[in-house]
Parts: sequence; structure tokens; C-alpha cells
Amino acid sequence: MLDALSSNQTARSPAELSLNPLFRRTYNSVYDGIQSLRGAPVCDPASVAAGATFHQQVTQLIGARLPQPTRRPFWLFGVDVTPTPRPYARTLADRTFVYQPNPIGANKPVTVGHAYSVVAALPEKATHETPSWVVPLTTERVASTQTAVQVGVAQTQRLLNDPALPFHHALCVEVADSAYGGPGFLSPLARQPNLVVVARARNNRVFYRAPPTGLAPVGHPTWYGDAMGLNQPTTWTPPDEVQTSSWTTRHGKTFTVRLEAWYDLRMRGHRDQPMHDYPFTLMRVQLFDATGLPLHARPLWLVACGARRRELTLVDLWQAYQARYDLEHYFRFGKQRLLTTAYQTPAVPHEENWWRLTQLAYVQLWLVRDAVTACPRPWERSQPVPAMTSASPSTAQRRFAEIVRQIGTPAAAPKPRGNPRGRATGTRPAPRPRQPVVKKGQPAAVLV
Repeated sequence: MLDALSSNQTARSPAELSLNPLFRRTYNSVYDGIQSLRGAPVCDPASVAAGATFHQQVTQLIGARLPQPTRRPFWLFGVDVTPTPRPYARTLADRTFVYQPNPIGANKPVTVGHAYSVVAALPEKATHETPSWVVPLTTERVASTQTAVQVGVAQTQRLLNDPALPFHHALCVEVADSAYGGPGFLSPLARQPNLVVVARARNNRVFYRAPPTGLAPVGHPTWYGDAMGLNQPTTWTPPDEVQTSSWTTRHGKTFTVRLEAWYDLRMRGHRDQPMHDYPFTLMRVQLFDATGLPLHARPLWLVACGARRRELTLVDLWQAYQARYDLEHYFRFGKQRLLTTAYQTPAVPHEENWWRLTQLAYVQLWLVRDAVTACPRPWERSQPVPAMTSASPSTAQRRFAEIVRQIGTPAAAPKPRGNPRGRATGTRPAPRPRQPVVKKGQPAAVLV
């Protein structure tokens, strides 16, 4: 089934994968494979001997094949969450209201379904023309009793605390969007000694400088100094460091990048999230064209939090955050080509298994990227074909079937055993109960 999914070109549902030449069984086996994923064996005796769970074994198998960073002085990871719309699955448990972009501006970007959090490695690119690849390491569903930030923190901590992974003691950088730029995400991960988190900050945030020194130790200690509102330039002080660099797009356009940094700022936290103990670096990013005009109306604000943040330059932090957008390409490719949201099931564990299967299918495509050559379609021959060192995900999926036919597959040949007896005559299973839609923050649930 993984081979069929990795080479899929026509299937629009998991059942149609049974029509793929690489799938030698009937369509019933598709669902049997999805349901039995959690009990599947993993050929890694070291992980099995260490008592690792199935998902930890899979993560360790993927992590062992990650390339060592050569140009970066750190390992780069990204975290993000994406929705699985299931508005009509009335028997699916634990559905919530999740964010989903809507192209119609008047509508709210909300749907009913599940959300999945992904932590992926962002490998280095040889050139700016190198296709965008990520290596998904762990995929977890965000339950109604959790938030995406809480799940992302747990995923990151498990990865960094696993001694079997190659980056256990190395300097790591994790990039995230503005949803992860608050105390809920930064406070627990600031305790990781080898992690630096780079998150985007909204332009209406308010941060604080270090408290003044030399005050008499009377009353409550002073944790915060003067305020610095990002949308109030009058509260800004001169930056502690300024760097200028250049950036060339994939279309050959070159822009000037101005990076300004303020060191050791603070943000307000909570009782169990003492952000005054974890100062961070605030960075302002502006792009200018050849005439000196700003490319965007608003600057980009980044927060770099971690004990080892000073080991990285401002250019390193900005370039690391630029790679975060590759996660969006992974989500789009997974939903369009790997059918991550096409599996309609009323069982939550089966849906979670399907998401992990699509993750493994994408990893298979990433592993064969260097063995694939460009194969433009007839209407694509007029486009210039760059001299790529690795193929794109779409190209790897087109050629995956040829590679499997040459090297073979570890899947055992099917053994037909006849038709099953099925249910006894007169058996009528009870209808599945309707499940309420859970609205976070309210104890009452509603049926839709």
C-alpha cells in the first residue's frame, strides 16, 4: 500500500489505491493495512531492545537517514498544524472547530474536523533552485483537550530527548509562525539546553527591556523594564546590532535585507510560564528593492529564544525562518497527491494511522529523490529544465513505480484464502452513535 501511495497518479481515495499495479491485493486489504498499522513490526533490533514504541521506532528509522548539516552550524526543524475537514462525519469522535483558510473574504476561516501537528526536519538546499523538501519526523492529532502549541511542545521535547537520534546533543533551531510565539510554546522549550526557537511575532506585540539595576531589594522583584511596542516606533531604542545582506529569489531578482536586533528583551508570562527568566532576541527584517523602496508595507518581526541564541548570526536566524514555508508545500502536496484528507472513516485511530502512512510515503519519495531524473509532460517541454541534483516531490512520485519495479519490494506476495463467511444471517449491527462537536473552552457540546 505504501508503494501504491508513493506512486499514485490517478487515485482519489484510499480504496482506489487497490487499482495501482504495485498493489497486488484487493481493496479490502487497504483498510486492513490501515487498521493494523500500530501493530506492524519495525526491523530495528536496537529500538525494539530499548523498549521504544512503534512510533518512536519509525522516528528513529527516519532520523538515522537525515543528512548531516554542512553549511549550517545547526540542525533545522519546523513545526506547524494543518486541518482535516470532516464537517459531515457525524459519527467521528472528538471533532472540533479548526482553522481552515477560506478564499472568500467574507467567510470565517473555520471548519469542523481534526487538526494534526507535524514536526519536520528542514534539510539544506544546494542552490535556490533546489526543490523544497521536508522530512516529517512525527505527526500527532491535536485532541479537543489540547492545543496545537501543547502538542508541538510535546513532540519537540520527545525528539530532542531521544538519545537514538543524531541531533540529540547538537545545536538545533526550530522555526514556527506567530501562533507559537507566546509563552505557552517558548517557556517549556527555553529549558532545552541545545534548542533555539525562532518564531514570528505579530506587529502589535509589546515586549520589555531588562529591568533597571541598582534598585533597593524592597518588595516584589522588578522583572520588566521599559515597554517596547512593535507598532509604536516612539518606544523603540536604537538596535543593538544591524546587519545587511542580499537575497536572490528563484526568479533571479535580488533584494537588500536589513536586519536589526534588540538583545535580552522580555515578554510577560504566567505563573507556570516565567518568561522573565528567559530573555530573547527581537529581530526586525526589512526587504528593499534596487531603488531602495521597501518591498512590504510592514516589517517582519522575529523572536529568537534559547540559551545558545547568541551563537547564531542575524542572517542565520532569518534564513532559518525562511525555510519554514517549505512546511506549507508539504501540506499542500500531501493533501493533493498523497490523499492525507481523503480517508473517510468514523474511527479516530484509523484516521491517525492513515496520516502516519502518508508521512511514510512522503519519506519514501524523499529517499529516492537523487535516483530520479526529470520527466516533463508533453505540455511542459517548453519550460526550462534546471540541472537539478534532486527531483521534486511530484517528479519523484511519477517515477517511483519504475524504481520499485527495478529494485523490488519488501512486501510479501499475497496468498488468496477464499471468501470470508461474513456476518451471520439476520445480524443487524446497531447504528453508530452520533458524536457531538466539541467547542474548546465550553463544557457543553453541540450536534451538527
